[in-house]
Amino acid sequence: MWIQKEICLQPRARGFHLITEELLRELPELRNFSIGMMNVFILHTSASLTLNENADPTVRQDFESYFNHAVPENEPYYLHQDEGPDDLPAHIKSSMLGNNLNIPVANGRLRLGTWQGIYLCEHRNYGGNRRLVVTVQGERQ
Repeated sequence: MWIQKEICLQPRARGFHLITEELLRELPELRNFSIGMMNVFILHTSASLTLNENADPTVRQDFESYFNHAVPENEPYYLHQDEGPDDLPAHIKSSMLGNNLNIPVANGRLRLGTWQGIYLCEHRNYGGNRRLVVTVQGERQ
């Protein structure tokens, strides 16, 4: 059995945002899978996805601080600055973190660890809506 959906996320501020529950609300069909894999793919080059700590919000703040330090804005050697000083750094951060996640499914649920959550990593100051393609493949319950 296969399903595929495009999910549109509302604009968010720059930073790291937990979206696990939002995704699950959009995927009621997940409960029909006894076993499978879910792929989440973001259709953008200036935002990314990652899986990490879902409890302590300071982790998300520290991620933002780290990536802003590792990939600063306004570097004199950046050539691509068409959409402002956050443009190229957003693309670099997106490439570092990645554009998709693969998560196992069992008994109608994601097989995430106790403290794991799905993050939308918004690297732009004004990124706008973000679109995800979610594909689930597996066996029926």
